[in-house]
Amino acid sequence: MLDTVLIMVIAAALIFEFINGFHDTANAIATSVYTRALTAKQAITLAAIMNFVGALVSEKVAMTISKGLVSVELEQFVILSALLGAIIWNLITWYLGIPSSSSHALIGSLLGATIVSTMSMEGVIWEGVLRKIVIPLFTSPVIGFLVGFTFMTILFNLLKNAKPTKANRLFSKLQIFSAAFVAYSHGNNDAQKTMGIITMALISGNVLAADSGVPLWVKISCAFMMALGTSLGGWKIMKTMGNNVTKLDPVNGFAAQTASALVIESASFIGAPVSTTQVITTSIMGVGAAKRFSAVKWGVAQNIVIAWFVTLPITMCFGGGMAFILEHIF
Repeated sequence: MLDTVLIMVIAAALIFEFINGFHDTANAIATSVYTRALTAKQAITLAAIMNFVGALVSEKVAMTISKGLVSVELEQFVILSALLGAIIWNLITWYLGIPSSSSHALIGSLLGATIVSTMSMEGVIWEGVLRKIVIPLFTSPVIGFLVGFTFMTILFNLLKNAKPTKANRLFSKLQIFSAAFVAYSHGNNDAQKTMGIITMALISGNVLAADSGVPLWVKISCAFMMALGTSLGGWKIMKTMGNNVTKLDPVNGFAAQTASALVIESASFIGAPVSTTQVITTSIMGVGAAKRFSAVKWGVAQNIVIAWFVTLPITMCFGGGMAFILEHIF
Protein backbone atom coordinates (compact mmCIF):
# COMPACT_ATOMS: atom_id res chain seq x y z
CA MET A 1 0.00 0.00 0.00
CA LEU A 2 1.36 3.44 -0.91
CA ASP A 3 2.05 5.82 1.96
CA THR A 4 0.78 9.40 1.98
CA VAL A 5 4.07 11.09 1.09
CA LEU A 6 4.66 8.72 -1.83
CA ILE A 7 1.19 9.51 -3.14
CA MET A 8 2.04 13.23 -2.85
CA VAL A 9 5.27 12.61 -4.78
CA ILE A 10 3.44 10.82 -7.61
CA ALA A 11 0.79 13.56 -7.72
CA ALA A 12 3.44 16.31 -7.82
CA ALA A 13 5.33 14.41 -10.56
CA LEU A 14 2.23 14.20 -12.72
CA ILE A 15 1.48 17.89 -12.12
CA PHE A 16 5.06 18.67 -13.19
CA GLU A 17 4.56 16.56 -16.32
CA PHE A 18 1.35 18.44 -17.11
CA ILE A 19 3.10 21.80 -16.66
CA ASN A 20 6.02 20.51 -18.72
CA GLY A 21 3.55 19.73 -21.50
CA PHE A 22 2.02 23.20 -21.72
CA HIS A 23 5.34 24.92 -20.90
CA ASP A 24 7.20 23.15 -23.72
CA THR A 25 4.37 22.83 -26.25
CA ALA A 26 5.75 25.85 -28.07
CA ASN A 27 8.96 23.96 -28.75
CA ALA A 28 7.24 21.54 -31.08
CA ILE A 29 4.57 23.68 -32.67
CA ALA A 30 5.61 27.35 -32.68
CA THR A 31 7.33 27.30 -36.05
CA SER A 32 4.45 25.39 -37.67
CA VAL A 33 1.91 27.93 -36.42
CA TYR A 34 3.93 31.03 -37.28
CA THR A 35 4.71 29.82 -40.80
CA ARG A 36 0.99 28.98 -41.15
CA ALA A 37 1.75 25.40 -42.07
CA LEU A 38 -0.76 24.38 -39.41
CA THR A 39 -3.43 26.17 -37.44
CA ALA A 40 -2.84 26.40 -33.69
CA LYS A 41 -5.53 23.80 -33.01
CA GLN A 42 -4.11 21.36 -35.57
CA ALA A 43 -0.56 21.86 -34.30
CA ILE A 44 -1.51 21.36 -30.65
CA THR A 45 -3.50 18.22 -31.44
CA LEU A 46 -0.63 16.78 -33.47
CA ALA A 47 1.90 17.67 -30.75
CA ALA A 48 -0.23 16.09 -28.01
CA ILE A 49 -0.60 12.82 -29.93
CA MET A 50 3.08 12.57 -30.85
CA ASN A 51 4.21 13.55 -27.35
CA PHE A 52 2.13 10.66 -26.02
CA VAL A 53 3.57 8.19 -28.55
CA GLY A 54 7.15 9.35 -27.98
CA ALA A 55 6.80 9.04 -24.20
CA LEU A 56 6.01 5.32 -24.47
CA VAL A 57 8.91 4.31 -26.72
CA SER A 58 12.00 4.16 -24.50
CA GLU A 59 13.22 4.44 -20.91
CA LYS A 60 16.96 5.16 -21.25
CA VAL A 61 16.59 8.78 -20.14
CA ALA A 62 14.34 7.69 -17.26
CA MET A 63 17.06 5.33 -16.03
CA THR A 64 19.62 8.17 -16.11
CA ILE A 65 17.37 10.25 -13.86
CA SER A 66 16.40 7.45 -11.47
CA LYS A 67 19.85 5.88 -11.05
CA GLY A 68 22.56 7.99 -12.67
CA LEU A 69 22.59 11.25 -10.69
CA VAL A 70 22.15 10.44 -7.00
CA SER A 71 24.05 7.71 -5.13
CA VAL A 72 21.98 7.68 -1.92
CA GLU A 73 18.46 6.40 -1.38
CA LEU A 74 16.42 9.55 -1.00
CA GLU A 75 13.56 9.95 1.41
CA GLN A 76 10.20 10.73 -0.15
CA PHE A 77 10.11 14.35 1.06
CA VAL A 78 13.40 15.01 -0.77
CA ILE A 79 11.95 13.82 -4.09
CA LEU A 80 8.82 15.86 -3.39
CA SER A 81 11.03 18.90 -2.73
CA ALA A 82 12.77 18.44 -6.07
CA LEU A 83 9.45 18.35 -7.90
CA LEU A 84 8.05 21.39 -6.11
CA GLY A 85 11.20 23.42 -6.80
CA ALA A 86 11.01 22.57 -10.51
CA ILE A 87 7.28 23.34 -10.67
CA ILE A 88 7.83 26.80 -9.11
CA TRP A 89 10.53 27.68 -11.66
CA ASN A 90 8.47 26.39 -14.57
CA LEU A 91 5.49 28.51 -13.53
CA ILE A 92 7.67 31.62 -13.13
CA THR A 93 9.28 31.24 -16.56
CA TRP A 94 5.93 30.37 -18.17
CA TYR A 95 4.37 33.52 -16.71
CA LEU A 96 7.28 35.62 -18.01
CA GLY A 97 7.19 33.88 -21.41
CA ILE A 98 10.78 32.63 -21.11
CA PRO A 99 11.51 29.30 -22.87
CA SER A 100 13.60 27.85 -20.05
CA SER A 101 14.48 24.19 -19.65
CA SER A 102 12.05 22.01 -17.68
CA SER A 103 14.71 19.30 -17.76
CA HIS A 104 17.36 21.38 -16.04
CA ALA A 105 14.77 22.76 -13.63
CA LEU A 106 13.97 19.23 -12.48
CA ILE A 107 17.59 18.09 -12.37
CA GLY A 108 18.84 21.23 -10.60
CA SER A 109 16.07 21.00 -8.04
CA LEU A 110 16.85 17.31 -7.44
CA LEU A 111 20.54 18.06 -6.86
CA GLY A 112 19.76 20.95 -4.51
CA ALA A 113 17.27 18.90 -2.49
CA THR A 114 19.75 16.01 -2.23
CA ILE A 115 22.60 18.23 -1.04
CA VAL A 116 20.48 19.97 1.62
CA SER A 117 18.84 16.78 2.90
CA THR A 118 22.14 14.90 3.22
CA MET A 119 24.12 18.01 4.30
CA SER A 120 26.81 16.75 1.96
CA MET A 121 27.93 16.87 -1.67
CA GLU A 122 28.74 13.16 -1.62
CA GLY A 123 25.18 12.02 -2.32
CA VAL A 124 25.44 13.35 -5.88
CA ILE A 125 27.13 11.28 -8.60
CA TRP A 126 29.13 14.21 -9.97
CA GLU A 127 30.62 12.15 -12.80
CA GLY A 128 27.09 11.34 -13.97
CA VAL A 129 26.06 14.99 -13.61
CA LEU A 130 29.08 16.09 -15.65
CA ARG A 131 28.72 13.44 -18.35
CA LYS A 132 24.93 13.33 -18.65
CA ILE A 133 23.93 16.89 -17.70
CA VAL A 134 26.68 19.53 -17.83
CA ILE A 135 28.37 18.41 -21.05
CA PRO A 136 25.04 18.08 -22.94
CA LEU A 137 24.02 21.45 -21.45
CA PHE A 138 26.87 23.09 -23.37
CA THR A 139 27.19 20.81 -26.39
CA SER A 140 23.57 20.14 -27.42
CA PRO A 141 22.73 23.82 -28.09
CA VAL A 142 25.91 24.19 -30.14
CA ILE A 143 25.12 21.01 -32.06
CA GLY A 144 21.54 22.23 -32.57
CA PHE A 145 22.84 25.51 -34.02
CA LEU A 146 25.34 23.80 -36.31
CA VAL A 147 22.87 21.17 -37.56
CA GLY A 148 20.21 23.84 -38.19
CA PHE A 149 22.75 26.06 -39.99
CA THR A 150 24.09 23.18 -42.11
CA PHE A 151 20.66 21.76 -42.97
CA MET A 152 19.36 25.19 -43.99
CA THR A 153 22.46 25.88 -46.09
CA ILE A 154 21.94 22.60 -47.95
CA LEU A 155 18.29 23.45 -48.58
CA PHE A 156 19.22 26.91 -49.85
CA ASN A 157 21.57 25.32 -52.39
CA LEU A 158 18.99 22.73 -53.46
CA LEU A 159 16.24 25.33 -53.83
CA LYS A 160 18.23 28.22 -55.31
CA ASN A 161 16.45 27.87 -58.67
CA ALA A 162 13.01 27.06 -57.25
CA LYS A 163 10.16 29.56 -57.18
CA PRO A 164 9.58 30.78 -53.57
CA THR A 165 5.81 30.25 -53.72
CA LYS A 166 6.19 26.68 -54.97
CA ALA A 167 8.86 25.90 -52.36
CA ASN A 168 6.73 27.34 -49.56
CA ARG A 169 3.73 25.32 -50.68
CA LEU A 170 5.79 22.11 -50.64
CA PHE A 171 7.43 22.78 -47.27
CA SER A 172 4.13 23.77 -45.68
CA LYS A 173 3.10 20.16 -46.23
CA LEU A 174 6.49 18.77 -45.16
CA GLN A 175 6.29 20.81 -41.98
CA ILE A 176 3.42 18.63 -40.79
CA PHE A 177 5.86 15.70 -40.69
CA SER A 178 8.69 17.70 -39.16
CA ALA A 179 6.33 19.02 -36.46
CA ALA A 180 5.24 15.47 -35.71
CA PHE A 181 8.89 14.34 -35.56
CA VAL A 182 9.96 17.06 -33.12
CA ALA A 183 6.89 16.47 -30.91
CA TYR A 184 7.67 12.74 -30.88
CA SER A 185 11.30 13.43 -29.91
CA HIS A 186 10.14 15.82 -27.18
CA GLY A 187 7.96 13.11 -25.66
CA ASN A 188 10.74 10.54 -26.00
CA ASN A 189 13.18 12.70 -24.01
CA ASP A 190 11.23 15.05 -21.74
CA ALA A 191 8.47 12.75 -20.50
CA GLN A 192 11.03 10.19 -19.39
CA LYS A 193 12.53 12.55 -16.83
CA THR A 194 9.36 12.47 -14.76
CA MET A 195 9.12 8.72 -15.26
CA GLY A 196 12.59 8.48 -13.76
CA ILE A 197 11.59 10.57 -10.74
CA ILE A 198 8.50 8.41 -10.05
CA THR A 199 10.57 5.24 -10.47
CA MET A 200 13.11 6.64 -7.99
CA ALA A 201 10.29 7.33 -5.51
CA LEU A 202 8.82 3.83 -5.94
CA ILE A 203 12.22 2.25 -5.30
CA SER A 204 12.78 4.50 -2.27
CA GLY A 205 9.35 3.53 -0.93
CA ASN A 206 10.15 -0.19 -1.35
CA VAL A 207 7.29 -0.56 -3.81
CA LEU A 208 9.63 -1.41 -6.68
CA ALA A 209 12.82 -3.46 -6.80
CA ALA A 210 16.01 -1.47 -7.40
CA ASP A 211 16.78 -3.29 -10.65
CA SER A 212 13.28 -2.84 -12.09
CA GLY A 213 12.56 -0.77 -15.15
CA VAL A 214 9.84 1.84 -15.45
CA PRO A 215 6.40 0.32 -14.75
CA LEU A 216 3.92 0.50 -17.63
CA TRP A 217 1.39 2.47 -15.57
CA VAL A 218 4.06 5.12 -14.91
CA LYS A 219 4.82 5.41 -18.63
CA ILE A 220 1.15 5.74 -19.55
CA SER A 221 0.40 8.22 -16.74
CA CYS A 222 3.32 10.48 -17.66
CA ALA A 223 2.59 10.25 -21.37
CA PHE A 224 -1.05 11.14 -20.75
CA MET A 225 -0.27 14.12 -18.49
CA MET A 226 2.28 15.52 -20.94
CA ALA A 227 -0.19 15.14 -23.80
CA LEU A 228 -2.93 16.79 -21.71
CA GLY A 229 -0.66 19.72 -20.86
CA THR A 230 0.39 19.99 -24.49
CA SER A 231 -3.24 20.16 -25.58
CA LEU A 232 -3.66 23.38 -23.59
CA GLY A 233 -0.65 25.06 -25.22
CA GLY A 234 1.86 27.63 -24.05
CA TRP A 235 1.05 30.76 -25.98
CA LYS A 236 3.46 33.22 -24.31
CA ILE A 237 6.47 31.01 -24.99
CA MET A 238 5.17 30.19 -28.47
CA LYS A 239 5.42 33.85 -29.42
CA THR A 240 9.08 33.98 -28.37
CA MET A 241 9.96 30.73 -30.11
CA GLY A 242 7.89 31.24 -33.24
CA ASN A 243 8.89 34.61 -34.55
CA ASN A 244 10.84 36.64 -31.99
CA VAL A 245 14.16 34.84 -32.54
CA THR A 246 14.13 35.10 -36.34
CA LYS A 247 11.57 35.47 -39.12
CA LEU A 248 10.53 32.05 -40.38
CA ASP A 249 8.91 30.73 -43.55
CA PRO A 250 7.92 27.06 -44.17
CA VAL A 251 11.37 26.09 -45.50
CA ASN A 252 13.07 27.54 -42.41
CA GLY A 253 10.51 25.95 -40.11
CA PHE A 254 10.98 22.54 -41.65
CA ALA A 255 14.77 22.82 -41.35
CA ALA A 256 14.66 23.96 -37.71
CA GLN A 257 12.22 21.25 -36.64
CA THR A 258 13.99 18.42 -38.45
CA ALA A 259 17.43 19.47 -37.21
CA SER A 260 16.32 19.75 -33.60
CA ALA A 261 14.44 16.44 -33.70
CA LEU A 262 17.54 14.65 -35.01
CA VAL A 263 19.68 16.07 -32.19
CA ILE A 264 17.11 15.24 -29.49
CA GLU A 265 16.62 11.69 -30.78
CA SER A 266 20.38 11.15 -30.79
CA ALA A 267 20.52 12.27 -27.14
CA SER A 268 17.61 10.01 -26.19
CA PHE A 269 19.36 7.06 -27.83
CA ILE A 270 22.31 7.39 -25.44
CA GLY A 271 20.11 8.22 -22.44
CA ALA A 272 21.12 11.89 -22.15
CA PRO A 273 18.37 14.14 -20.73
CA VAL A 274 18.99 17.21 -22.88
CA SER A 275 16.93 20.37 -22.90
CA THR A 276 14.57 20.18 -25.85
CA THR A 277 14.01 23.93 -25.40
CA GLN A 278 17.69 24.67 -25.89
CA VAL A 279 18.08 22.41 -28.90
CA ILE A 280 15.02 23.73 -30.71
CA THR A 281 15.86 27.37 -29.98
CA THR A 282 19.44 27.08 -31.22
CA SER A 283 18.29 25.16 -34.29
CA ILE A 284 16.04 28.13 -35.09
CA MET A 285 19.00 30.45 -34.55
CA GLY A 286 21.15 28.30 -36.85
CA VAL A 287 18.50 28.35 -39.56
CA GLY A 288 18.19 32.14 -39.26
CA ALA A 289 21.97 32.59 -39.36
CA ALA A 290 22.17 30.51 -42.55
CA LYS A 291 20.18 33.27 -44.27
CA ARG A 292 22.38 35.99 -42.73
CA PHE A 293 23.59 36.54 -39.19
CA SER A 294 21.65 39.80 -38.91
CA ALA A 295 18.43 37.82 -39.45
CA VAL A 296 18.68 36.50 -35.88
CA LYS A 297 17.47 38.81 -33.11
CA TRP A 298 20.54 38.30 -30.95
CA GLY A 299 19.16 40.45 -28.12
CA VAL A 300 16.23 38.05 -27.68
CA ALA A 301 18.59 35.10 -28.08
CA GLN A 302 20.87 36.52 -25.38
CA ASN A 303 18.00 36.73 -22.89
CA ILE A 304 17.06 33.12 -23.62
CA VAL A 305 20.65 31.94 -23.14
CA ILE A 306 20.91 33.78 -19.82
CA ALA A 307 17.74 31.98 -18.66
CA TRP A 308 19.36 28.65 -19.56
CA PHE A 309 22.47 29.32 -17.50
CA VAL A 310 20.62 30.54 -14.41
CA THR A 311 18.12 27.67 -14.38
CA LEU A 312 20.40 25.08 -12.76
CA PRO A 313 21.71 27.24 -9.89
CA ILE A 314 18.33 28.85 -9.19
CA THR A 315 16.46 25.54 -9.13
CA MET A 316 19.17 24.02 -6.93
CA CYS A 317 18.30 26.79 -4.45
CA PHE A 318 14.56 26.16 -4.90
CA GLY A 319 14.95 22.41 -4.39
CA GLY A 320 17.26 22.90 -1.43
CA GLY A 321 14.89 25.43 0.13
CA MET A 322 11.90 23.12 -0.27
CA ALA A 323 13.89 20.24 1.25
CA PHE A 324 14.76 22.40 4.28
CA ILE A 325 11.08 23.32 4.76
CA LEU A 326 9.63 19.84 4.18
CA GLU A 327 12.22 18.16 6.41
CA HIS A 328 10.80 20.15 9.34
CA ILE A 329 7.22 19.37 8.31
CA PHE A 330 7.66 15.63 7.79
